This record gives sequence, C-alpha cells and structure tokens, in this order.
Amino acid sequence: MKKFDFVIIGSGQAGVPLAFSLSKKGTVAIIEKSFLGGTCVNNGCVPTKAYVASARRMWDSLHGEEMGIEIPAGAKANLEKIKERKDILVKGSRKGIEKSIASNDKITLFKGEAHFISNNEIAINDDTITAKQIFINVGARAMIPSDFTHVDYLTNIDILELTKLPEHLIIIGGSYIGLEFGQMFKRFGSKVTIIESGDRLISKEDENVSNAIAKILQDEDIAIEFNAKEINVTQDSNVILVKVKGSDKEITGTHLLLAVGRAPNTDTLQLDNTSIIYDEKGYVAVDDYCKTNIEGIFAIGDCNGKGAFTHTSYNDFQIVEEYILGDKKRKISDRITTYGLFIDPPLGRVGLTKAEAEKKGFSILTGYRPMNKVGRANEKGETKGFMEAIIDAKTKQFLGACVLGVGGDEIINGITNLMYAKQPYTIFRDAIHIHPTVSELIPTMLEDLQPTTKG
Repeated sequence: MKKFDFVIIGSGQAGVPLAFSLSKKGTVAIIEKSFLGGTCVNNGCVPTKAYVASARRMWDSLHGEEMGIEIPAGAKANLEKIKERKDILVKGSRKGIEKSIASNDKITLFKGEAHFISNNEIAINDDTITAKQIFINVGARAMIPSDFTHVDYLTNIDILELTKLPEHLIIIGGSYIGLEFGQMFKRFGSKVTIIESGDRLISKEDENVSNAIAKILQDEDIAIEFNAKEINVTQDSNVILVKVKGSDKEITGTHLLLAVGRAPNTDTLQLDNTSIIYDEKGYVAVDDYCKTNIEGIFAIGDCNGKGAFTHTSYNDFQIVEEYILGDKKRKISDRITTYGLFIDPPLGRVGLTKAEAEKKGFSILTGYRPMNKVGRANEKGETKGFMEAIIDAKTKQFLGACVLGVGGDEIINGITNLMYAKQPYTIFRDAIHIHPTVSELIPTMLEDLQPTTKG
C-alpha cells in the first residue's frame, strides 16, 4: 500500500492545476490512463479550434470576390497537413504538462486505469494507493447508442485522426459538437448531412437562435434533416446507408459521425466497491463544493454533471482549492452559465435563455439587434446573426444574453462580467465604447428594450 496525502484520478483541466496546488501542502498521486491534459488538450478545445481556424482560411479563399479580392481558383484543403498542425499544437500542450509534473518531486504520475477497492483504496496496475483526500476527475466521452454499434462510426476523437476527407459525412446529432464538425468539414470540401431527432437544432437555445444557426449552415449547403425520430443505419462495404422513418429519406454517405451526447467515464472506476452516490447515468453526486457523500472524496470536472466545459472544470478546481486551502467562499451555485458554439460566426451565450427566464416567472425586457444593422459587421462583410439581451424588469440586471455573430464568443464576456458584478444594464448602456467595433452597438440595443410577457 502506497500512501499519499492526495490522489487525483484523471489529468483534465481540473486535475492538473489541483495537483500543483496541493503539492505545496503534501504528496500527490495523479493517475492517467491515456494522454495528459484531458479532453480539452487532446480531443476537445485545442484540436477542434485549430480545425475551425483552418476551415475559416478555406472559406476566406473562396469568398474573396465579395470583398474585391480576386483569388485564383484552386484552393484545396489538405487534411493531412491540417491534422499535422493540430498534432503539433496538442503535443506542445501535452509536453508542457509532462515536463511540469516530472520536475515536481511532490507529484507522482501513475499511468494506467484506476478503480476503487474501497472508499479510500485505489488499484492502479500492480499498485494499491490510498489517501485521506481523493479527487475523481475522469471526464466524459461520446455516447454511443446501441443502434449504431454494428456499423463503422466516428466520434469526436476518431474524426480528428482522419488524413483523407470524407466524401460525404453524415452526422447524427444537431447540437454543439455535430454543428462544429459539420461546418468545418463542409468547408474542407466534404458533402455534409446533419440528422437531428428534434424539430430544430440545439433545442436548449431559444427558437430564434436555433433557426438562425440552421440558416447559417444551410446557406453553406449543409443538408439538415429534422424530426428523425427513428433512424436505421446499415453498411455495405464502405457505404453507409441511413434511413429516416417518417420522411422516407434514404441518405448514402461514406462516413458516420455520432454526436448525440456525452457520458461520464465513471463506469471503469468500480464505484460499487464504495459508498459513493452516483446517478443512473454515472454522474457522481456532489454538493456546492464538489464534495461527494463520502468525507474526503471529491468529484470535479465533467463527471459530476455540474458543467460540461473546460471553464467549468477549471472553476471546480478553484472551488476545491479554496475549500481545502482557503476560506471556502467559492461555490458551484454561484457560477453563471456561459459558453460558446464555435461555428462561424460563433455564438456567445451567458445566463438564461428567453424561454428559461419566462418559465421562471421573470418579468423581462428584451433588446435585439441584427448584425446587418451593425456598422463594423457590414464593414467586415460578416452580417449573419444577431445580438439579444434579456433584462429583469424589476432589478434592471441582465438575466442573460446571446451574441450570434462575428466576435460573439469574445463580446459576450463583457456582459458576463457585469452579471457577476450584479450591476444594472444601464452601466453597459451608458459606457463609452471604442468605435468602430461590433460591441459598441450593444449600448444602442439596450436603449430600446421591449417588454415580453410570459407565455
């Protein structure tokens, strides 16, 4: 039995910074069965945003004429080189983590798959280790419905390893991951069809957002099939045949990407050997400080079901670090939902949607401005999308906002900061902003708020 002060299972965006922080107070064991860095570094943010950037360069090369630039025909996406650039970025991030861990004599890295023997004992390869404080940080992976296991399919991990472009990429799932891959591979040169079981894309968004995103993708000749309640997939050699019941559609493609949701990687931990409470999906139950029901055991990152983003995972680290080493002031319940959809143009979202605010019974005011009414967007030649604010009529504070359009993923952070400060929207409205920018039109939008009644 090897004893440590702290054990961290998983080296994702919550686990690595926590290991370095706790190493100042004692010995730390960190366990990783795959590559260091977790999803963000290896098959999430870093590689996919590298692909988004390459896809944008491809789009630019085909749209010079509208900006008065004559670009000779013949631009072609080289997926092998795109992947090579991505690999350099990923390996650079990963090596930085590896070097930092190796140079810290208080941190011991165990490579392999861990499982619990009891509440405080963990088996890893031929070792058994224990600690008074254990942190589960195992992340999540693509969900694979049983209906698709009999055919060749890609996940968000596999598709990043392709070196040849799919002739026709069929994507099951019209949410964030599916839409990002759909647009980037269409821009690379693949034919793309997205199949969605619902009547609109990313149904958690307001309907006007979903419709605008669908229009953006359809304008790039991405086919979208809605209301696919029953999907039958067969394969003959390298040909994928998808039949959608109800619309009697038959879609033939060369590659199939599954993007129907995520599942926590807790199934290999043998939690049944412990008293740790987890739900039917495998998410570990935690309180406001990421503590499980067992004293000294925490669950951080995607596996606790309290967030599904790098920034929420990192915030889990901050919450736990402050709970153990600080004054215990940070809490999960204090954070405001914020995220991006990194299609082009991107969506930046913070707080409640309009539907959520109405459902909660708020009396709301809304501000709206289409991007084609924003001077800088017109000058850039990027006028798709809109910005929308949702204001509490009583407190005059933001309940939420979205910016779907050029720079939306960056612009939204200004509203996020105001929401954390609990200041009224008039602070933003009355401030002086740089001209010419896209964000300077948010104050203009806030000058013309309209009441919205519930229902």
